[in-house]
Amino acid sequence: MARTRRRLRSSTVVLGGMGVLAAALSACGSDPDRRCVDRDSYTLGDGYKVVSDKNCSSGSRSSGSVGKGRSSRAADAEWYYDSDVRSGYARNGTFSRSEAVDRGGFGCSGSGGG
Repeated sequence: MARTRRRLRSSTVVLGGMGVLAAALSACGSDPDRRCVDRDSYTLGDGYKVVSDKNCSSGSRSSGSVGKGRSSRAADAEWYYDSDVRSGYARNGTFSRSEAVDRGGFGCSGSGGG
């Protein structure tokens, strides 16, 4: 009797491997999800009010004050990472970018960059 084997086609194996690799790289290689929020707007149950990205500086928070030349409705706006967003409010996140990176997914080393 001839023994028959079912083989996976090489294209299936390659595509499956590429998918796993892409998931691992995207979990570790990209910046964490971030929202610009008003730190003074926190309410229990809702979280922080999400404001326009232009209210947050592109860099990290330096002295805690709004920089010159920034016309901001939100007096204390800052990036809030890896949060749940609902109805214009963000919660369960962190203001620390490195902490958000350390939360990383599959295949991450745990050593946050930045």
